Amino acid sequence: MRWVRCLWDEEGISFSFELDADGYVIRQVELQEPGGEALAAASLTEWQEAHKGDRSSEYESVYGVTAELPITAWEGHVPQWLSADEFERVWSTARQQIENRRPRPPA
Repeated sequence: MRWVRCLWDEEGISFSFELDADGYVIRQVELQEPGGEALAAASLTEWQEAHKGDRSSEYESVYGVTAELPITAWEGHVPQWLSADEFERVWSTARQQIENRRPRPPA
């Protein structure tokens, strides 16, 4: 596996990706810069499970989706390589932010 970060300057969004051996996205984090507010923290495996249970739109509304094309097909992005630990820190922080924003069911 490989981990990369890309910045979309026009929108001020940084993307962090976990990639499989073929360059497909397994997990994806989107952060609004400056400040690093989590916009998405999606897992392909989780989305596939949600899709099987007809809950994909619910999953997407909370966590977002992963990119469908492999990194080799992307244009205009210069990736910055990350370590597994760096990606895990970004992933954990983004997931926590998203979970903290989710409405809690009434007790």
